[in-house]
Amino acid sequence: MNKTVGFAMCGSFCTLSKAIEQMANLRKLNYDVLPIMSEIVWSTDTRFGKSADFIKQAEELCGHKVIHTINDAEPIGPKKLLDALVIAPCTGNTLGKLAHGITDTAVTMAAKSHLRNNRPLIINVSTNDGLGGAAKNIGHLMNYKNIYFVPLRQDDSEKKPRSVVADFTKIPACVESALNGIQLQPMLI
Repeated sequence: MNKTVGFAMCGSFCTLSKAIEQMANLRKLNYDVLPIMSEIVWSTDTRFGKSADFIKQAEELCGHKVIHTINDAEPIGPKKLLDALVIAPCTGNTLGKLAHGITDTAVTMAAKSHLRNNRPLIINVSTNDGLGGAAKNIGHLMNYKNIYFVPLRQDDSEKKPRSVVADFTKIPACVESALNGIQLQPMLI
């Protein structure tokens, strides 16, 4: 039986295309992928693309409607819909909410609901303050059971010295490792 992976996207708009590529790669590996978007991603057009285009791409790739409301994300846990959940990109805002138990978006509800089943949550960080205000939240979440991180690095150490981004191409390997209870190493690249 194929494993089902939730793929949740938050508002690091400049990385959404990379996220869609990794959704496609998970599908190529025969995962059933359930797309999830924060309400902001679901409804916001930016210079990086139109929300309707990202929604269409995700739904066509995955063969499922995008979950984009708290109400639609809540059954993920009780119905045990997912074997693993990826949040990519995961913004500093979402990191803070996860670290402090705040559940006010479809993505944070999906994570909370999913974690109740002791199944892996894979976080793909993409934030301009990963070595600033978000650093404490990253450190906090690294100590949680069933939370795994996609290996990450500084984004642009000269122009954005606090910016951190995970290597999106490592998402499939990280999912495989997390399903086996192992954090993919090295975490810092």
